[in-house]
Amino acid sequence: MKIHEHIIKRVAAGSIAEEMGIEPGDRLLSVNGNEIEDIFDYQYYMEEEEVLLLVEKENGEQWELEIGKDADEQLGVEFESGLMDEYRSCCNKCMFCFIDQMPEGMRETLYFKDDDSRLSFLQGNYVTLTNMSSHDIERIIRYRLEPINISFQTTNPKLRCKMLHNRFAGEALKKVDLLYEGGIEMNGQIVLCRGINDGEELERSIRDLTRYLPLLKSVSVVPVGLTKYRDGLYPLEPFTKEDAREVLSVIHRWQEKIYEEYGLHFVHAGDEWYLLAEEDLPEEERYDGYLQLENGVGMLRLLLSEFEEGYRALSGDGSAREVSLATGRLAYPCLCGIARKLEQKYPKLKVHVYPIRNDFFGERITVSGLLTAGDLIRQLEGKELGSRLLLPCNMLKADEDVFLDDFTVSQVSDALQVPIVIVKSSGQDLIHSILDSSPENEFRV
Repeated sequence: MKIHEHIIKRVAAGSIAEEMGIEPGDRLLSVNGNEIEDIFDYQYYMEEEEVLLLVEKENGEQWELEIGKDADEQLGVEFESGLMDEYRSCCNKCMFCFIDQMPEGMRETLYFKDDDSRLSFLQGNYVTLTNMSSHDIERIIRYRLEPINISFQTTNPKLRCKMLHNRFAGEALKKVDLLYEGGIEMNGQIVLCRGINDGEELERSIRDLTRYLPLLKSVSVVPVGLTKYRDGLYPLEPFTKEDAREVLSVIHRWQEKIYEEYGLHFVHAGDEWYLLAEEDLPEEERYDGYLQLENGVGMLRLLLSEFEEGYRALSGDGSAREVSLATGRLAYPCLCGIARKLEQKYPKLKVHVYPIRNDFFGERITVSGLLTAGDLIRQLEGKELGSRLLLPCNMLKADEDVFLDDFTVSQVSDALQVPIVIVKSSGQDLIHSILDSSPENEFRV
């Protein structure tokens, strides 16, 4: 049996834990006689007003502590692992896996492939279901861990086995039925590979997935990301403009059909499809509340909508300003339009917008979230950058000031000899940063 070691890292001052003599280094063994598997077990059993803890001290002594508290009152401890368990790694060898397309020599954490349903609930990660046991399904339903984000790719069992390179991948689709019967809300994703799961296979997948409405709230269709590091991997080809238009035609047809019956559009195209097809982005209402922003669905429309709302409140002035903005090639046209509108209202404002080519992963990767500091420095050296350089927050590691290639914001600022402002993703933050209104959530160096 796996032993779960829940070592306490911190104890809050004045908390129940401190009052009971619990200290950093102690191990939580059980709550009300129940072994704790992870954070969800812990939170579930700690909701009781009468709690019996079994704690092992660093010297090996075991303390049994009876605690009376309010149902929503916390113990006041922080564990060494936020999940209170190890992350589960992926057992598939997907033909489209981005991690398999990364070069050697990057930080170790970037090579970890997670396929953990708990991270789906906590962080919005997508899971293939191939790692989930009946015990996992039961816990999801009992603890109401929803929504669960599922990486479908296709509903054709045989094709799914091929795409995930896992002979159990087709059978794993039956777990969706269990989640549906348990009343669990879900979101889905289809990573589209040219000539593999597009065309008739995409039609089949969308048709099959409508069976899970309304608990399956949305399904995104995004193009496979192809880097230049694909030696020895399954031969995949990029989509063309004509391909993108055909994909959008399928999605729009299904949106109309589903909206008539359910009042939602259900299946959504990633922003890349519209830019590749050179078609206008859908209106805001078509995104059903932006259920899959982190998957690149509706990010540009939301940015434009927020910008327009903020723009209408601006009065303009004659102050002289010059700033620069760097982004991926995907968002470049959108940001150019924003910059030109602001320049019209502020005659002495100059905004330089620079599209950064992804030399690190290859030119087919066009999103700003996969740009490296090295590419930024090489392509911005000698350019007019003005009083500050604005960069989107998705270029950095979550909650840190580190790029994918481990350069810090300060190092990039030093190399380019310009102050850097990291901008959150909203249109209002972008306006403030360009006009130097100093929004509170900016990171400056």
